[in-house]
Amino acid sequence: MIKTAVFVKCACVIGLSTLAVTSAVVSAKNVSDSIVAEQREALDKNTLGKGFGPQSPRDIDQNYGTNLRSFGMAPSRSELNLCNIHFHKNAEHKGGEFTTYAGNGDGKGHHTGYLSERKLSAAQLQPVKSKICAAKGESLKVGDTLEVHFVYSSAQVTPGPTLGACLAQSTMNPALRVEGQVIVLANDKDAINFAQLANVEQVNGYYQAPNIPTNTGIPIEYLGSTTGPAYNEKASPLQVSWSVRPHVAVVDINSVGKWCDENVFNEDHAHGVRNLVQNPKLLSPISQ
Repeated sequence: MIKTAVFVKCACVIGLSTLAVTSAVVSAKNVSDSIVAEQREALDKNTLGKGFGPQSPRDIDQNYGTNLRSFGMAPSRSELNLCNIHFHKNAEHKGGEFTTYAGNGDGKGHHTGYLSERKLSAAQLQPVKSKICAAKGESLKVGDTLEVHFVYSSAQVTPGPTLGACLAQSTMNPALRVEGQVIVLANDKDAINFAQLANVEQVNGYYQAPNIPTNTGIPIEYLGSTTGPAYNEKASPLQVSWSVRPHVAVVDINSVGKWCDENVFNEDHAHGVRNLVQNPKLLSPISQ
């Protein structure tokens, strides 16, 4: 998800050989399939013939799409400014190493999405005593899956909270790029430190997150939109170039908690998940 202050109001490394499955506990309070079907039908009805561009999230292992609205792929992130970092509880996208459906959840973006199929050792799965990123009430736990979004903009901006940080008075229609990385949380001080993963530096005049993993597979690039459960029944009007890595990175849960306590983006909790977009008329074709 990208949260916007302009168009919508806040809608916003390989494991061991002896492993245990890292499936997160899924809430039993799932809405019925009919509720999700109704949301999909509303999305289809509310977009029919209205010219909305391709939507996100999607199955990155599926290339088919017939949306006729095209726009240029945003430049490489090295030519853009990193403007926001946030994450969602469970992966919004499906594919690669995150294809296990978490369930329908509450119909509002919680306890749904897709789970990591990477495995952790019994030691890595030991629970932590402290609450992690629990500003909205629910603490993250070991074994949880997150999808991290590194948002980039062609505008002359500095890193900050929400999509508002990605826009400028001089550039209200910037090219937007989101680098997506799915992670699984482990109780392991030797796993990736999230503060390092989310570190921001200036490189050649651009704000960058230089430590986005380069060993989690070739990113799947496609044209889409902003995400988040506020768009379950309506389309996002913003155009986004996506790069989603198919493999999962293992991250120390304690470092995520420390990052939530203090960061320039004012992020202190995991965001909800938008229903996977399945209607081909709302998807762009993926050429790779």
